[in-house]
Amino acid sequence: MIIELSDFFNNPSLISLGPLKIQYYAVTWVLSAYLIYLFLKAHPIPKELGLSTDQINDLVFLYGLIFGAMFGGRVGYMVFYGTDQLMNNPLSLFFIWEGGLSFHGGLAGVILSSIVFSNKLKISFFRLTDAITLAMPIGLGLVRIGNFLNGELYGRATSGDWGFIFPNDPFGLPRHPSQLYESLLEGVVLFLILSIIHTKTKKTGIISASFLILYGLMRFFIEFFRQPDAHLGFVALEWLSMGQLLCLPMIFAGFLLLIYFLRKA
Repeated sequence: MIIELSDFFNNPSLISLGPLKIQYYAVTWVLSAYLIYLFLKAHPIPKELGLSTDQINDLVFLYGLIFGAMFGGRVGYMVFYGTDQLMNNPLSLFFIWEGGLSFHGGLAGVILSSIVFSNKLKISFFRLTDAITLAMPIGLGLVRIGNFLNGELYGRATSGDWGFIFPNDPFGLPRHPSQLYESLLEGVVLFLILSIIHTKTKKTGIISASFLILYGLMRFFIEFFRQPDAHLGFVALEWLSMGQLLCLPMIFAGFLLLIYFLRKA
């Protein structure tokens, strides 16, 4: 089944009043943060760490969303995907209206923010990241739906019977809806697997390590269906995308942490 998407799938707005626009993509970010907040507020790990409601609020919205995901995501995007633009105009780092966020940059931002937060409250960093990584698939799944609604980060062309024609695709080809693949795999499936692991072990660090491994493997696999960035193409071995390249150290670090925590336990 080949589906030609309407112009709606091109950065649509939920509300548009003159210059004021609230876009669906922004809504998925806000909704993600709110649902992650509700999840952590009800989860036993933050209670075990003695976090108050206000502290969870700061963790999610200030440290996680603003300092971590958004600022880290923007820096990561410019470093990994917009190097030439950044070199030509360093101020472009702050041109957030142009779009461009990197998951791997956002992850680095969340890690750094979590270090600051855990040191400030004198709580276990890896126990904190266990809670955060349990909740992260909620946001990952929703934001990928936002990418789909935006008609961005679409998949590679397909010659099969299944595909979508995105309105902003200059070639008008049927493509894999890789955003939906990611939403399902990195959102729903990853959330379920991490939840199962959590029920099997309460050892500190296992969830964090598992997240790095599982997300890295899932993202590496889905990148085979996702169209590489036009200005980068394949960056290594004539088939590796930037997303896949960035997943490799993530997977490696995850296995090292998993071995460390299993031996420690």
